[in-house]
Amino acid sequence: MEAILTTHDLAVGYVHGKHTTTLLQGLNLSLNEGELVALLGQNGAGKSTLLRALTCASRPVDGSIRLRGKNVTEMSQHERSRLIGLVSTERISAGALTVRELVGLGRQPHTGFLGRMSVQDREIVEAALADVGIENKAASYVSELSDGERQKAMIAKALAQETPVIVLDEPTAFLDAASRIETMNLLASLAHDRGKAILLTTHDISRSLLLTDALWLITKDRTVVTGPTGEMVQSAVMNEVFSSQAVRFNPETCDYESCEKKS
Repeated sequence: MEAILTTHDLAVGYVHGKHTTTLLQGLNLSLNEGELVALLGQNGAGKSTLLRALTCASRPVDGSIRLRGKNVTEMSQHERSRLIGLVSTERISAGALTVRELVGLGRQPHTGFLGRMSVQDREIVEAALADVGIENKAASYVSELSDGERQKAMIAKALAQETPVIVLDEPTAFLDAASRIETMNLLASLAHDRGKAILLTTHDISRSLLLTDALWLITKDRTVVTGPTGEMVQSAVMNEVFSSQAVRFNPETCDYESCEKKS
């Protein structure tokens, strides 16, 4: 598999005033085509900070990020937008748009300054709607969608962008159980059947471990350990994620559970 996104000695964090706080450092990561990867870690570990750096929403503290071998700092925003798409948990103000119009915004990196879509652009939008299973909602307003349908629309927008890399920050955070399963199955299909390189953060541990190809695990001491999901699940590193001693990873259920003795 080809590595589409790579990092070299990457350090990420945030700036407050004249001070820089580094959360993660020395990261040498690789995201391959046709691969679904879950980024896991406890709250505050730096997951969202890492995603922001990888999607060029913020500058890394140190090191480099490359997309198809080229340093992202040498790319224009337009060039990057053709290579990497982001689906965030933030609720967008798109209630006045139809679902088709929202998904059509994903074509902006390809349509030029005026944003006029060709017949081919419109066909790509329709295909993206069908890929996520909401073609029947194309004429509906975004404000009329359920949370699950809205998330599918945002994924369709990323598909319409036609980037080889898609990054998602907590894509199942506000979904019910059925919608979480549908969304994770959809992402696995896009990676395995369409060759997309997909990276996501999630708290839906058990579902992600069943469907992902690899894990990027942020331990409690902010070391990032990576590897194939099957190997990681069977390793001791799964118990290095949370600071609390009250939870322990169970490889049989692929989830964390309480290890406190009941009285």
